[in-house]
Amino acid sequence: MKRWHRAGRLAALLFGASLATSALADEATDRASSLVARMTPAEKIAQLQSAAPAISRLGVPAYDWWSEGLHGFARFGEATVFPQAIGLAASWDPALLHAVGGVVATQTRDKFLATGFDKNHGRYNGLTIWSPNINIFRDPRWGRGQETYGEDPRLTATLAVAFIEGLQGDDPAHPTVIATPKHFAVHSGPEPGRHGFDVDVSAHDLEDTYLPAFRAAVVDGRAGSIMCAYNAIHGVPVCALPWLLGERLRNDWGFQGFVVSDCDAVDDMTMFHHYQKDNAGSAASALRAGTDLDCGSAYADLRGALADGRISEHDLDVAATRLFTARYRLGMFDASAPTPRDDAEADRALALRAAGESIVLLKNRANTLPLKPGGRIAVVGPNADALSVLEANYHGTARQPVTPLDGLRALWGEQNVRYAQGATLAEGVTVPIPETALRGDGMHVTRGLKGEYFRDARISGKPAFTRFDSKVDMDTDHAPPAAGLDASRYAVRWTGQLLPPGAGDYTLAVRMDRCFDCRGHDPVRLYLDGQLIAGSTGGDEPPSVKLHFDDTHPHDLRLEWEHSGEDQGIHLEWMAPADAQLAEAASAAADADAVVAFVGLSPGVEGEELKVDVPGFMGGDRTDIGLPASQQKLLETVAASKKPLVVVLMSGSAVALNWASEHADAIVVAWYPGEQGGLAVAQTLAGVMSPAGRLPVTFYRDVRDLPPFIDYTMKGRTYRYFKGEPLYAFGDGLSYTTFAYDAPELSAQSLKAGDSLDVAVSVRNTGTRSGDEVVQLYLAYPDAPDAPRRALVGFQRVSLAAGKQRTVSFHLDARALSLVDADGTRAVRAGRYALFAGGHQPSAGQLPATFTVTGHADVPR
Repeated sequence: MKRWHRAGRLAALLFGASLATSALADEATDRASSLVARMTPAEKIAQLQSAAPAISRLGVPAYDWWSEGLHGFARFGEATVFPQAIGLAASWDPALLHAVGGVVATQTRDKFLATGFDKNHGRYNGLTIWSPNINIFRDPRWGRGQETYGEDPRLTATLAVAFIEGLQGDDPAHPTVIATPKHFAVHSGPEPGRHGFDVDVSAHDLEDTYLPAFRAAVVDGRAGSIMCAYNAIHGVPVCALPWLLGERLRNDWGFQGFVVSDCDAVDDMTMFHHYQKDNAGSAASALRAGTDLDCGSAYADLRGALADGRISEHDLDVAATRLFTARYRLGMFDASAPTPRDDAEADRALALRAAGESIVLLKNRANTLPLKPGGRIAVVGPNADALSVLEANYHGTARQPVTPLDGLRALWGEQNVRYAQGATLAEGVTVPIPETALRGDGMHVTRGLKGEYFRDARISGKPAFTRFDSKVDMDTDHAPPAAGLDASRYAVRWTGQLLPPGAGDYTLAVRMDRCFDCRGHDPVRLYLDGQLIAGSTGGDEPPSVKLHFDDTHPHDLRLEWEHSGEDQGIHLEWMAPADAQLAEAASAAADADAVVAFVGLSPGVEGEELKVDVPGFMGGDRTDIGLPASQQKLLETVAASKKPLVVVLMSGSAVALNWASEHADAIVVAWYPGEQGGLAVAQTLAGVMSPAGRLPVTFYRDVRDLPPFIDYTMKGRTYRYFKGEPLYAFGDGLSYTTFAYDAPELSAQSLKAGDSLDVAVSVRNTGTRSGDEVVQLYLAYPDAPDAPRRALVGFQRVSLAAGKQRTVSFHLDARALSLVDADGTRAVRAGRYALFAGGHQPSAGQLPATFTVTGHADVPR
């Protein structure tokens, strides 16, 4: 009776809280409706565009709805940069995602309040975060797959809900920020042509693979907004697809928030889909279908659609009320809105934890790792000391970034670390000029270049201060390169010498980071031996320069940068002769006890609609999933030293490390690990951290194992439908300790369709050191058409001390036990099922726990 009384009291409290939340939401809607009723049609139309102008007479400040927070508050100055989303997914840790989301939200609101709650807020300074990206990473060739949580619907859904709840906070009526899961729906490349491609997706694959994470984000995570994608489905652009935005999103899932288009997606409906003859028609179609907010300006043409009757003023009212309801819920018009505070040290510690949890150990022959203390290490590879592979894309400006070279020097001591870049990233791709090729003084002692920093955007007079920079590889987005400078106006002159590692042909380049829709680049000038070899007065980026050096004689180098525009960083880069760089790497390996090679990709070659067309890469996507040839040659060169070889892969996607899988002693996947990534990698190699990440994607052996990239059919894709032998499987990952499992215990051996099933799994640490284990539960289905080979239905990351044991429990509801038929109907179906529990997918000889289901029960869409 006492237990029932407590449960009843809790239910009453929850019901009361629900009523209170509903009342507050209704209040926000009422206030929004009242405000919108006082607007003119022209004002309403202006408010439906992402850069919404102020309405002074109504006390409405200007507000740009576009802000980013994929793995840290982005594009508006200093913020904690966590591992890229695919790295966070490799943690398999929803609690971590929730914590990261909370930090992103806090830092976002801090920046908003610093501007002033009642002030105008421009792009990237708002409280509407256009994240997370929960598209399914169905093919490793997609350059934006790094932004996702991987290839599995259950993993993606669980992590998405955790991140969304972290972002929005504990008070549904007053979210800290509003999350925007994207891109709804069925969107995962190719990048070239993304603005106009039409997806021919089956009803089965839509319900089974492409929609579950979005449903969870809305139904379970209660996301306050959602972004519709560029693509069409069966000929209709999704931002104008009534059944998707109306029937499914609002009716089936009960979505109460607002829908925003991907940027310029409405314009794309006219320009690329040719869905309507003009933007008035496209805008009207999108608005009537349920797209409330246009990221772009195509909705300006709603004036014509209103005039000729294609939309009504009521259509405008509905969308505008949804938008202003969000602004009221966010407290944008309330001076008493809560003011969270930033904790830089705690946030940095969380970034380190996140980077450590994301690391996946794939191979560890003869316990090569952890590396023995006191030894000498050769650090090689183009990703060992590059800022971009820490920050990835959609990032903030890292406060104190730690590259792998920095981290290893911190733990092993600089005197025990030999460094050689060893190779470029890929043919035709420049990389930062390393410190080994730069000297800042005439004695050839100080690595890097001497930087003279000026407080004005002109190089004249005496510099404000001088320092030595090991390389010119800087992110200065809304942040100065050094304390004491104005972020919007300064100048830098770097001087020193370039030390060619060998004779041959070189390419030098000054690469500038420029924001979207900016006017042009800052003036830059590059001098070699006193001669201007590359420069820009503020228009285009300076062209790269091809040079030939006959020997290794030092050359005077000077780089000048006058910043007064919107450039967000500067990078002095090169391509050096392969033979010379390989010789440096071989020398470093010969003088070391072990070699650590940092290889992989970069956000400069895989990403969103990039202007890249070199062997293996096109437009941001990949045409080859193998390691680029220049880096493969580097691995073979250092392996010839016969020293233990540790390969650390830094990328946003799976790379076919076929040679390394056979020849390297250890393989570690570090992804794009964020601002503390270098320290996390070093601590993992040293054994301070024990790796426990798991692959959120399949590592295939060859691109030929995959269906065509443009084919959205799931047959032959991901671990659920791929019948070949992968190089490394989804869910794979090793530890520095070992774990053992007892057979799963089921709450029932037979159940009626629609009933739930509880599963208990006992796991123990059988090794000699503490570690984390990711307990994974997979369901194998009866022999039904279109059924996946197996599917993840539950997972938990647990920590166990050596010798300790723990029982992990899973609750499988009807949705977890359901199947989708060819018509897209989800139901629990009769048959015999098998459950496998362990630290990875089922292995040969592993005995399942079986149960039967009787009857049939449909599951809501």
